[in-house]
Amino acid sequence: MIKIGLLQERKIPADNRVALTPAQCKWIQKNAADVRVIAQASPDRCYSDKEYLSAGVEVKDDLSECDVLLGIKEVPEKHLIADKTYLFFSHTKKEQSYNQRMFQAILEKKITLIDYECLEHDDGQRILGFGFFAGVVGAHNGMMAYGQRTGQFGLGRVHKQQSFRELIHTYFGLKLPRIKIAVTGSGRVAHGVLEVMNLMGIIEVEPDEFLERGFAYPVFTQLKGADLYEHRKTGAYQREDFHQHPENYRCKFLPFTKSADILMNGIYWDTDMPRLFEWEDLAAKDFRITTIADITDDKGGSVPCNLGDTTIQDPVYGVHRLTRERTAPYLSDSIDIMAVGNLPNELPRDASRYFGEQLIKYVLEDLVRGGSPIIERATMVRKGQLTATYNYLEAYASGHSFK
Repeated sequence: MIKIGLLQERKIPADNRVALTPAQCKWIQKNAADVRVIAQASPDRCYSDKEYLSAGVEVKDDLSECDVLLGIKEVPEKHLIADKTYLFFSHTKKEQSYNQRMFQAILEKKITLIDYECLEHDDGQRILGFGFFAGVVGAHNGMMAYGQRTGQFGLGRVHKQQSFRELIHTYFGLKLPRIKIAVTGSGRVAHGVLEVMNLMGIIEVEPDEFLERGFAYPVFTQLKGADLYEHRKTGAYQREDFHQHPENYRCKFLPFTKSADILMNGIYWDTDMPRLFEWEDLAAKDFRITTIADITDDKGGSVPCNLGDTTIQDPVYGVHRLTRERTAPYLSDSIDIMAVGNLPNELPRDASRYFGEQLIKYVLEDLVRGGSPIIERATMVRKGQLTATYNYLEAYASGHSFK
């Protein structure tokens, strides 16, 4: 018998998503006689303790009897239980300084850590993530902010809807002005953004049309890798080479700052990658964008005027184009930034249901049966020891490396 525990989320602010819904737990226990799921009591989950109990899942405060512990966000070091196997988003593989102490505690307590972010198919495609719903909520919030700024239309808050289905109903009868929206990225986040664009009846156009034409109706264009980056010497774009040597590339986004009203940013970014634009560009008179939904949300990253996270309760702030200071939103001399770090929490049930489906389909059975190449590649720490793939974290784990 293997016991799987669902952790109470203890990171502040508390996350309300879950790794497995009550219905998914019920299905697991019905179809795998040797697996038992125990949910840690929690006041914050999008599914209540009562719903887990109704699904035949035991609810307890103490999960020390469990073999495998599933969470979503980082587990504070004081709540880590020694000698257990944990799965959660640890945010440590880039040597993030704010999680260094937690990572050290994982090694000290001889824990096995399998990071969701590192679970990938053989071709490098990530298996688990909340990107689609981050894209959905981020696109809605970006449109909401532009409506607030201009007064041309109004949208309500996502978190006041019970489900994605209910959110869709709020778009019926929505009449949008002649706006132009640039969408960056091609992954799950971008797919979520495109879903909202289509649901709102916004027409897709090719990038060259977007730059050259005016339209009598709202339009968007999607900019993928080859549309955004080119090699400094050859002018070409090769995906693998770009990710291995991003410093050899320049960004081609700048013309879109003169044509777009809204930027929906869904690209992956790392420190060596070129930004979409620079601060000096923001100050230019022909910089047309007034609203940026920075859905991937990297402070000072691909969008340099991202000055830090916003919250679900207060999702938008302004940034003065010249002084670069944070301001109230919707001011004439400022650009509006939507940079909520936990967007899927506005649709937590839908996001959790999708996440749990992928977890069951690609990970859980192999985990219960003893492992797989996919799980092996995502195991950062095994019983308190760094695995070979993650040996580069040795200095970080010993306390000598800060980024």
